[in-house]
Amino acid sequence: MSPKLTRRDFIRSSSLLGAVTTLGTAPAQSAEHPPGWRGTTRVETIATNCEMCFWRCGVLAEVAHGKVLKLEGNPSHPLTKGRLCAKGNAGPKLLYDPDRLKYPMLRVGERGEGKFKQVSWDQALDFLAGRLTEFKQKYGPESVAFFPHGVASAFFHTLMRAYGTHNIAEPAFAQCRGPREVGYALTFGQGLGSPEPVDLEESKLIVLIGTHIGENIFTSQVTAFADGLSRGAKLIVVDPRFSTAAAKADWWLPIRPGTDTALLLAWMHVLITEESYDKEYISRYAQGFPELAAHVKEFTPEWAETITELPAAKIRATARAMAAAKPAVALHPGRHTTWYGDDTQRARAMAILTALLGSWGQKGGIFLPTAIKTGEFRTPAFPAPKRERADGAGTRFPLASEEQGVTNGLVDATVSGKPYPIKAWIVYGQNVLESIPQRPHTLEAIRKLDLMVVVDVLPMEQTYYADLVLPEATYLERYDMPQIALSAKQPYIAIRQPSVEPLYESKPGWWITLQMAHRLGLEAYFPWKTPEEHLATLVQPLGVNIDTLLTRGAVAFPGRPYIAERLPEDGPLFPTQSGKIELYSPLLKQLGFDPLPRYAPVGEPPVGYFRLLYGRAPVHSFARSQNNAWLDALMDENVAWINEDAARDLRLAEGQQVVLENQDGAKSLPIRVSITKGIRRDCLYMVHGFGHESRRLKLAYHRGASDAGLMTRVKVDPIMGGTGMRVNFVKVVKL
Repeated sequence: MSPKLTRRDFIRSSSLLGAVTTLGTAPAQSAEHPPGWRGTTRVETIATNCEMCFWRCGVLAEVAHGKVLKLEGNPSHPLTKGRLCAKGNAGPKLLYDPDRLKYPMLRVGERGEGKFKQVSWDQALDFLAGRLTEFKQKYGPESVAFFPHGVASAFFHTLMRAYGTHNIAEPAFAQCRGPREVGYALTFGQGLGSPEPVDLEESKLIVLIGTHIGENIFTSQVTAFADGLSRGAKLIVVDPRFSTAAAKADWWLPIRPGTDTALLLAWMHVLITEESYDKEYISRYAQGFPELAAHVKEFTPEWAETITELPAAKIRATARAMAAAKPAVALHPGRHTTWYGDDTQRARAMAILTALLGSWGQKGGIFLPTAIKTGEFRTPAFPAPKRERADGAGTRFPLASEEQGVTNGLVDATVSGKPYPIKAWIVYGQNVLESIPQRPHTLEAIRKLDLMVVVDVLPMEQTYYADLVLPEATYLERYDMPQIALSAKQPYIAIRQPSVEPLYESKPGWWITLQMAHRLGLEAYFPWKTPEEHLATLVQPLGVNIDTLLTRGAVAFPGRPYIAERLPEDGPLFPTQSGKIELYSPLLKQLGFDPLPRYAPVGEPPVGYFRLLYGRAPVHSFARSQNNAWLDALMDENVAWINEDAARDLRLAEGQQVVLENQDGAKSLPIRVSITKGIRRDCLYMVHGFGHESRRLKLAYHRGASDAGLMTRVKVDPIMGGTGMRVNFVKVVKL
C-alpha cells in the first residue's frame, strides 16, 4: 500500500511545490484576535472548493489542531467572490456527521438487509480486483457498468475506461441537463456547460421557464440575477407555481404544465410576423429562417391561449417586451430539463427563440466559452470497445452523450440482459434509488447483479443493497480533479485540497483508484503518484504559480465572452455542419425527427388527481444533505403545496398530514399540506430529496416524503434518452 498522505504532505511537496508554510491569510480580525489566531489558538486558513452541491463555490476552511472550525466564502474565487450559501456553511457537519461510513464493509446478509462485516482496505480492494478480473475474463469488461456523478468521479472514470468498459452513465445527462445540451448543440453547434453562461447581470430582460432561481441556490447565479434586477432588468417567469423568482417578476405566466413549447412557438410567431426579430443577426449568422417562418405562421397567440391557458394579449405583450430588449435578453436554458419526454424539442424551441432575439454571444444574453490550455498526461489509449454500448447511446437514442451515458438505459439493460448481460455495478457519488426514477425497476436490476459496489460518504439507501461498501473521505479531506470552468466570463481553474486528514478509515477517491489500478495492472493510465504531481502537470501550460493557486484556491484568465471579442484560436463561432445557427435542423430530419419543434400534448391528470411537480429548496441539495444537523434545523421535512380551492374541496387544513398516492398505487410517507394561492389547481408541488428509507441516517430517516418514490412512470425522450418525470399524478389520502 502507498504511504498515507496527510494534508501537510500535500502542501509541502519539496519536489514540486516548494516550502509552503502558509496558505493565505484569514479574513480581517479584531485587535483582540490578530491574523491567524483565535484567542490563544493558532488557526490555519486553507482554500478549497465546496461539494455540498455541484456548484463548487470557493471556500476558506479555518483549521486548528487538525479540526475544521468553520467555513467561509473565498473572496479570491472569481465566480462566487466570497459568497457562501447555507449548504456551504454547513460543510463541517458533513465532515463530522456521526453517521458517516467509517470503514470498508462486505455484505454478509441478504441483499437489502444491510448486514455487513468490517474488512480492511487490502481485503476490500483485493476482493474487488478479483471480481473485476473474473467478469472481464468470463463476460467481457462491458459487463461492468459504472454510475458516477460529479467532478470527483474523474479518477474512477479513468479507471473504468482503462479497465475496458464504456458503459458509464450519470444522472446529470438523462435525468437533468441532457435535453438542453442536445437541443442547443443542434442549434448553435455547442452545448451550454456548467455553470450556465447566462449574462444575467447585463440583461435588460430575463426570461425563466420553470427555472427556480432563489430556490435552487447556485450562489454566483443568484448574485448575478439580483444584480440584473437591481440594474433595471425586467423579468418574465413561466411557472405553474408562484416561485421565489415569480415573486420578483413583471410578468408571471402560470402556464398549464406541459405546454411550454406552444408558448415558445407563439412567441416566435409574434417576433416573425411583426418583424421584430433581429434581422441583421439572423441574416448574417443563421440558416433555415424561411422554413421557420412558414412553420410558425399558424401558431398564433390565440392558438396558444387555448393550449397554455395564458391570455393571448399577455403572450403578445411579453413577446414585444423581448423584442424591445433584444439582444440583451437572458433566456435561461434551465438546468433540470427532463420533464415530459419531448424535452430536446422544447430546448430547441428555446434555442431558436434565443437566436431570433440575437442573444447568443451577445452582452446581456448567452455568452460564449473561452478555452484555456491545460496539461495532459501521456497514457495509452483506452481499450476499444468490442460491443455496442448497453445503454442505447448512439443507437436507440441517436443523440445521447456517449461520455455521460443514459442511466435508465443501463438499468433497462441490466433487467433485460440485452444487448448483453450486465453483471456488476460500481456506483460513485450518486444515489441510484433517488436519482433514477422508477425505483422498483432499479431494484429489479440490482437483484439481477452478481456484484454491486457503492463508494459513498454516508449510508444512503443504496448501501443496503451493496456487496461491497467503500467509505470515501469527504470533500474537506481529499484532493479532487481541479475544476476547469470554461463557461464563465473569465475562465478559471479552482482546486480542491484537503483541509484535514481523513477521519476513521475513509480514503480519498484518488487513492482508491491508484490502489485499484495497481491491482488490475492499469498503472500506465495513472502516470502520477501524488495529487501534487497530478496538479502540477495540469496547470503547467497555464503559467500558474502553484503556491499562488494553493493559497488563493482559484486563478482566472482573460475571457472573450462576446462575438465581437472572438479570436481565430477560439475556433468556429457556430460549429454546426453548416457553420451557421441551424434554425431548421438537417440532422434531426436525417434521423427521422421533426427538424423544427412542434407542440406535443401531454396526458392530463385523471379525475381526483394532481400533476406531481417537484423542485429544490435553498438549504438542501438533491437527497444528500437531509442528514446534516445544521440544515435539518433549518428544514427538517418537505410539504405538499396545494391550491386553496382544491384544498377547500378536499376539506384539508393547513399543516394536516396526508399520504400521496400515485396513479399506480405507490404511496408516500406522511407529508404535511401547505395551502396556497401560489399554485395552479391541477398541480401539487413538493421539494425533492426527503423521505429517506435508510435507518442509518438518523436525522433524515422518514422525514418528509420522497417524490422519487412516486415517479413510477416516465416518458423517454427518443432523441437523447432522458426520462421525462413530470408525467406522474397523485391524489391526496387523508390519514
